[in-house]
Order: sequence, then C-alpha cells, then structure tokens
Amino acid sequence: MFEPRIRNRQTDLLVRVMLSLDNEEDAYRFFEDLFTIPEIRSVSQRLEVAYLLEKKETYQRIAEETGASSATISRVNRALNYGADGYRRVFHGMEEEK
Repeated sequence: MFEPRIRNRQTDLLVRVMLSLDNEEDAYRFFEDLFTIPEIRSVSQRLEVAYLLEKKETYQRIAEETGASSATISRVNRALNYGADGYRRVFHGMEEEK
C-alpha cells in the first residue's frame, strides 16, 4: 500500500475536501478560495507540462506551448519518472472516463 510522505492531519483534510467536490463549478469556487491566482496558474502549468511530457512532446515544444521554464519541465519530468505515479494515475483515469 502506498504511504505518502506528505501525510498528516492537514493533508488528510485537504484530500478529503478535494474528493468531496461534486462538479467543476464547486472545484473552481474552492480553488479560487484556497489558492492565489498565481498558485492556480503555476499548478495548472505543471499539470499541462506533465500531460505534454506523457504525450512525448519535446522540452522546446512544451516551453513554447506552456511558457514553462526548462527547470519546471525537468522537475515535472523527474516527478513523472521517479515520483509517486500520481500524474499517470490521474491521466489514466481521465482516459477511462472518455
């Protein structure tokens, strides 16, 4: 069983709250209350970078399309290759929903 390194009482609450969101509007409302606009943009950018890396796009193409720095792209790539497999599980779940 997977044991997250970041797990504590506060992250447990965050995960439970995120899982309780029923629809896209509720998610947007919650994100706008919880995060600053730059934080939302940063997280969204990393998610798009991961998606494009999974599609085997080049770093140059990803940088052009997302505006992400090579450092950000490398960090996301490292998470894809050596992380907790979270990006891939989410992307796989999205594909199954189609």
